Amino acid sequence: MPPARSDILHLLQDYLIHHPGERAQLTPLLAELDAEAGPTNPAALPGHITCSAVVIDRDRLVLHIGHQTPAKLLAPAEPGDRTPLAAALRAVREDTGIHPGDLCVTRQFLDQPIDIGTVDTGTGPAKAEPAQRHYDFRFAFYLAPPQRPPLTLREEEVADAQWLPFPDVRSPTLRAKLLDSGLDGQPEPVNACAVIHDGYGRYLLHLRDQREDIWEPGAFALLGGGRERGDSCLEATLRRELAEEVPGLEPTALTPYAVEDATSTDGLAVPVEVYSGRWNGDPDEVDLQEGVLLRWFTPDMLDRLRLTPGTGDLIRRHAAQHPPANGATPIASPPRSEAPAGTELHVVGVHLLLQDEHGRILLGLRHPDSPYAGGMWHFLAVSLGKQLVGPKVSGSSASKRLLEWRAA
Repeated sequence: MPPARSDILHLLQDYLIHHPGERAQLTPLLAELDAEAGPTNPAALPGHITCSAVVIDRDRLVLHIGHQTPAKLLAPAEPGDRTPLAAALRAVREDTGIHPGDLCVTRQFLDQPIDIGTVDTGTGPAKAEPAQRHYDFRFAFYLAPPQRPPLTLREEEVADAQWLPFPDVRSPTLRAKLLDSGLDGQPEPVNACAVIHDGYGRYLLHLRDQREDIWEPGAFALLGGGRERGDSCLEATLRRELAEEVPGLEPTALTPYAVEDATSTDGLAVPVEVYSGRWNGDPDEVDLQEGVLLRWFTPDMLDRLRLTPGTGDLIRRHAAQHPPANGATPIASPPRSEAPAGTELHVVGVHLLLQDEHGRILLGLRHPDSPYAGGMWHFLAVSLGKQLVGPKVSGSSASKRLLEWRAA
């Protein structure tokens, strides 16, 4: 599907808050967002939306490309583009070969357009079509690597490419905004997360929702999130995210610990400021608003979990540098259950559905090496028929085994 009309409207409304003087020229676009034919459709004459990437290198030079024909100057959003920003990334990749992983958003603009330009173009008398007005959403990106990646121009459409200083940018509206932006071409963290530990060897992890539209669905991750334009600093970003995700969880001694690299759902490079903080509360007592659950884990348990990239190494490194307080022994993790020699597969089992007064259902996370449903959440269960050890058991005996397993 192309970008949702509501997403485009949100971008436009936020843009006009920062640039109220441009409302008159963008009023037709506001009207088109209510039209039957969406403005991402090139057939929606006389105007439609296009998306461009403003790529800035470490020397504060902006990449300009020249197209073979004026009609190809701007890239319309296409059905496969999830957002206008994704459309801009696709356009720059197709025209220059620069991949999203070579780019990162800027602190000043994040995923908001730096400029929305209006460009009137004609398709030529041969096609007997009226002139079109393009509303070009322009997103600013820094080059993530220190050196410029080699360009691979799309020869059938792109005539040339050059890097220009801000004063030489051709679009008057974009040029003015760049000169007033404070953009310096130097990537910096735009996300913040926290390694939250209790001082006794345990680390707090957040199980993310199993949804395709979020980053790393169904994985355990550190708490945190992306910067918003109203955040005064990255610590403010982290505290806002914690207040939104887990009201009542307020770690102490938050200090910057490391800067890690991540990849966004659009494939962009994302520098992340990682903080270290202390908390020793009960995860079941806080009001979790996002994700599935919070749990304490010790480093030796991490290989049994599906983690977001780099999380395991980050926690192990932190644990090695921050031994338990006062030399206390870390809280031990449950021992792995090893099946004795001669184990036979079970074919009949008993599952226990436990539900409390709040409607919550108790599930267990199976070991990733389990021969059945490894690494998946499952009802508490035991098998009937052939056992690991001992004779067949009755249903009551099976229930007893479940309770013993839960207590362990």
